[in-house]
Formats: sequence, structure tokens, C-alpha cells
Amino acid sequence: MSLPINIGAVLHGQAVEWERVEFKEGWNLEEIVHSICAFANDFHNWGGGYLVLGVKTADGKPVLPPHGLQPEQADAWQRKLLELGHNLQPDYHPISDVTALNGKLVLIVWVPGGEMRPYKAPVSLGGKNREWAYYVRLHANTVRAKGGIEQELISLANRIPFDDRQNSAAQVADLQPSLIQSFLAEVKSDLQADVARLSLEELGRRMQIVRGPAEAPRPLNAGLLFFTPEPTRWFPQTQIDIVHLPQGRGGDQIVEQIFTGPVGVMLRDALAYLRNNVITQFVRKHPDRAEAERYYNVPYAALEEVLVNAIYHRSYEEREPVEVQITPEEITILSFPGPESSMKMEDLRAGRAVPRRYRNRRIGEFLKELELSEGRGTGIPKILRAMRANGSPEPVFETDDQRTSFLVHLPLRAAPTKVEKPPAPEVTPEVTPEVARLLPLCRDPHSRKELQAKLALRDEEHFRTAYLVPAISSGCLEMTIPDKPKSRLQKYRLTAKGRVWLESAAAATKQ
Repeated sequence: MSLPINIGAVLHGQAVEWERVEFKEGWNLEEIVHSICAFANDFHNWGGGYLVLGVKTADGKPVLPPHGLQPEQADAWQRKLLELGHNLQPDYHPISDVTALNGKLVLIVWVPGGEMRPYKAPVSLGGKNREWAYYVRLHANTVRAKGGIEQELISLANRIPFDDRQNSAAQVADLQPSLIQSFLAEVKSDLQADVARLSLEELGRRMQIVRGPAEAPRPLNAGLLFFTPEPTRWFPQTQIDIVHLPQGRGGDQIVEQIFTGPVGVMLRDALAYLRNNVITQFVRKHPDRAEAERYYNVPYAALEEVLVNAIYHRSYEEREPVEVQITPEEITILSFPGPESSMKMEDLRAGRAVPRRYRNRRIGEFLKELELSEGRGTGIPKILRAMRANGSPEPVFETDDQRTSFLVHLPLRAAPTKVEKPPAPEVTPEVTPEVARLLPLCRDPHSRKELQAKLALRDEEHFRTAYLVPAISSGCLEMTIPDKPKSRLQKYRLTAKGRVWLESAAAATKQ
């Protein structure tokens, strides 16, 4: 059985944090049942964790090549795991997979956060009168929960985050296999090798985006948000509104762009739009030195972090979009609700606040695997560092007493007051008749299939060689995901040079 995570990522601390991985060279029943209990309790809402059996550690890091297991050991240990699940109250059964690493067999035990937490495990497996206790993960260690930690864990009972709940209004068939396959390929999951032979339901269960009895399986909200073409069917206003106000908030001119679709796709499309249409680089020359100073009106790293955090931490139960407003003075990002009440605003503004609990643990897991979020309380410090490194004014964070919303102000750094060399005038590019037919269709991003259909062209190779490649080579068209040309999510849109050509063509037509 394959797991929805790459084995190399687990062993080398990539995609999942070390706090979520525990290595064991041998088979100690009590330690293993305590670790399963701790990961299932998921005290910090990280999504559970992984036990790697057959790997020795030194200073907390795996020693490779691994010590490994004999085939008969691996089979016996997997059977024993089923018995161990009955040693927890309530019962809990993790998912295991035997895999080869450097010619040795290791047993990976995936322990997702349990729906029926808190879980108890026996302190000792010996004797008839067992003592039971709660266990949690703290600083990469499995420890017995006591005092305030135990009380807080108990208070989490049956409090399943919204994104990890089953959606009774949806069906497993609402999940789109192509989106799931694209995700697994991008994160290099071992599970992608099994996709062809698995039913959609079984694939969903392996990925922990489908739960429920066999006679009535249901997708989880997180699965619907990431792996359906239109999540707004179930979660209205799951969108990013980008609003340009060139004349300021008191002006009459408003330019709006709305991004929808699967959360990962929606977020990347919005970020690409901001990077290509909003962020501007400036060059300031100094008379006392040869080197010119280069900076941006707003650093992309800060803008990306704010928008990713808004998507990560917003409530998908509230029918409010994430809104980005762009004025001549600043960019603001508004989301609902605000930070959790345990976070002090003065700590947050100083970059010291660390959330004790994440609102959307499953959404966070998917964003981390897509390398869009770190999810370890690093967002605010990263924003502050990026703004300071760019020489920008300090960002401003706002919320109200009830924490109903969160508003982030990113002040824009002004252009140089003196420019030695004016920018070169834009030259209208020359294009072929085929490219001239294609460009007017690309004012909004479209996939290759969509553009080909609009042009009523059946031959994909002809479309690529006669239309698409020349348009990109001319600089009039660009990919939305340039670092992954073969991505299933790839789309094409006009560049600034392409817009110049369209304006020139329109003027020539009027004449």
C-alpha cells in the first residue's frame, strides 16, 4: 500500500517537518503505541505524522543506508499494527507501507490526526490493571500529556476543523481525478504509481480526502476545495478579488480581476497576475558610486506570503472573498476572520506571535506540499524581512476586538524622483497572420485546449508550431507557470508587448 507522500521527503525532512516524523530502529511495542497515540491526538493540528521503522538515528537524524527489516519482520510488524490499534481508546488504526530504501526494507506508518480525539494509550502493555494516559508530540518528542496540556487536549474532543470534515452535500464523484493526479505528480508522491489501478474512492481514502462507511463515502471539505473545478458550488465566495484603484479610493476608475477554481490553482493564478501586472522594479543611480540601487514598489516575497496566509487562515464557512486592493499608495489584503484570540497583536506586529492552533490544518498540508506555505508561524517574520530588505515602509496589521477580519497594509515604495535614462519606447512587434488571430483571444489566461477550440483547430501539432510557439517567441504571449511548461494547469496570456500589438492593431483598424 502506497502513501500520499514521497518516501524521500519523509526521510530527509522535506515537505513534512521533523516534528512530524519519528524514526525507530527496532520494535518497542510501548513506544510505538505511545507515538501512534500522540500523532493521532494531533495536538497542534499538523495533520498527524509518520513513524519510520527500521531506521537508526543519530542526533535525531536518520542514519542512511538504513538498518532495514527482514521480509518476515515487515509482514509480522504490519499484522501487529492491527492489534496495536485496539490498545487505544477509542480504537485507532494507522496506515502502513513497506518500501525499499537503498536495498533495505523499511516500514512507514502514516498516522493522520484522528477524528475521535483525544486518544488514550496504556502506560504499560504488561499486567491486567492497566493505567491509561494521553500522549502528545512536543518538540519532536512523544510525551505524556499532563496538567494544562492534558486539559487543553481534552477540550479538543470532537472539534474537527472545518476543512477536515465530511461534506454530506457532495459525492466522491465530484472529485476530479485529473486534478488529483496532477497534484500527486507535482509533489512526487509514491501514490501516483498506483493511480491507474485504484478507484476514485480508494484513491481518495488513501489521500485522506474521502471518509465514511463503504455504503456512503463522502469527500472532505479540503478535497472539494483542492480537487474540484468549482469549489464555489459548496463554498460560495471561495475566490480572490483583485481591485485596482488607479485614482485612489476616492476616484472613479476601478479595474477588477476575480480568480476562482481549485484553491491551489486559484492562488497561483492570482500570484502570477500580481507578479506580472502589479510589481514594478525601479533603478536608482547614485552620483557617488557606480552601482545602481534596484528595488521594487513592493517585494514579491511579502505580497506572496500575505496572500498565501489569507487563503490558509480564512474561514471557508464565511461567504466573503479574499480581497486585494491596489492604490497608488499601498496594497491591502482583507480576509475573514482575524487571527486567533490567543495571539497578541503587539507580538504579531513584531513578528513574535506563533499560533497555537491552525484553523485549516488540511489546507495547510496541501499548501506546504505545493511549497506555497511553511505553516510553522514563519509568515509574519518573512513579510517583515522582505519589506525591510526592499527598503519599504513597515507593513501594518489590523483586526478588531472580536477578530472578525484581518487587514494587512503593504505600503508601496515610491519610484525614484530622478531617472537618468528614460525607459525605451515600446515597439510594436511584427507577428504572423496566425499569431494575429491568436492574440485577441488571450486577454484572459486560457489553456491550450481552450485556445485551440476557440480557433476551431483540430490538429494539436499544427496549433503549437504555427500559432503557440511563434506567439511566445515573439514575446507577445507567455505561460502562467513558466517553470513547469508541461503542467496540466498551464495557461497562456498576453504580455505587455502583446498588449502593445493589440492596441496598435485596433488603432490601424479604426484608420
